Amino acid sequence: MAEANKFFLCFAATVLVLGLAVITCKASTTYTVGGTSGWDISTDLESWVQDKTFAVGDILLFQYSQIHSVSEVPKESYDQCNMTKVIKTSNDGNTSIPLTTAGQHYFVCGNGLHCLGGMKIQATAIGGANSPANAPQGSADGPSGLVPGSKKNQPTLSSSNVMNGGSDYLVLGLLCVVGTVLSLIGS
Repeated sequence: MAEANKFFLCFAATVLVLGLAVITCKASTTYTVGGTSGWDISTDLESWVQDKTFAVGDILLFQYSQIHSVSEVPKESYDQCNMTKVIKTSNDGNTSIPLTTAGQHYFVCGNGLHCLGGMKIQATAIGGANSPANAPQGSADGPSGLVPGSKKNQPTLSSSNVMNGGSDYLVLGLLCVVGTVLSLIGS
């Protein structure tokens, strides 16, 4: 009878830990900005972003040639294509930017003429920590197996951001299971 109780306690602890791990999971979605055309002056970026709903944790992947760059800017700079107040900038041709906060995010090409020509997007991220709106809201196209350098417009699940609460919770839970098993074996 004591063996049955030990088994039940081990089973219950395992189910609890796995339940906590599932609750804290959130798959992020990666969007290739501009779709198959990428981050380019010839891309209709206004139309591309129009039907997208981004969530905190999603990633915007900017793929572009060496004549372009991508800069995150405040709204005023976005509206006027003014590059004097840049939050961050990149010109490596393959830039991933995670949306880490809810609200408006503004991105422009660092070339002011390209920005004035429409090479800019406004992305609204919804949700946040512990928010039910934190679920992926991307296209229903599903995972695409996006490879850096490709220009697919299908969002893909990013394994690097699967745990919303971080791996600390999972490790803590596993330590609890191990501790419970060891204490049951010792008694």
